[in-house]
Amino acid sequence: MFDFLEKNFNFKNFIKSISIIYIYFCSNIFVLIPAKIFNLNLNNLSLNQLTYLNIYISVILILIIFGFYFKDLIKEFKSFTKQFWNNFDVGIKYWLLGLAVMFISNIILLTIFKSSGANNEAAVQSLIKANPAVMGLYTCLLAPFIEEIIFRKALKDFIKNKWILVIISFFFFGGAHVLSMAKTFTDLLYIIPYGALGATFAYAYYKTDTVFTTVTFHIIHNTILFLISSVI
Repeated sequence: MFDFLEKNFNFKNFIKSISIIYIYFCSNIFVLIPAKIFNLNLNNLSLNQLTYLNIYISVILILIIFGFYFKDLIKEFKSFTKQFWNNFDVGIKYWLLGLAVMFISNIILLTIFKSSGANNEAAVQSLIKANPAVMGLYTCLLAPFIEEIIFRKALKDFIKNKWILVIISFFFFGGAHVLSMAKTFTDLLYIIPYGALGATFAYAYYKTDTVFTTVTFHIIHNTILFLISSVI
């Protein structure tokens, strides 16, 4: 058992990885500061206020991320640019694979299970309509970067086995986008389309060993969805 754990996990980075993941999932606590300063009622926020709070939380998370991983990010960015076309080639292949699984699983959920769509997606679209400029910044740039650090880099630093990394990223990424808003069993099934993208991104990161491969395609993915949402 000990040999299995030592072979597949890097316990030297365990505390660091768990800490940044924990901070991410507890990041809503940061809103207590502007709530106190501006006397905001957190139970009755407008959609416009929520968009700015998303930016505020994201900026804090990015500052914390740089505090944790600044040297690693510089190193991985240099690696990404040095072998750009190879990294791009790997990234686009696994993004398209994840996109295909997302599309097929969404079609199944919409037709067989008569779902009306993911609750998370509906919430994001409401915020985009309320403040498209601010949500464009959040959706297309800040969120992809933060999520790739949390759901790919923090996990990869701790998990050495690529298949364990892929599986854990599937459930973490899918669960983070679904569980907080799930009301029915069908809602929970949206872990599959979200998780599929998380899994293929995790594999692409493992293959290229630079998180900027998946950051790039997460930005592309979210930007396309943002533009589609903006014109619907």
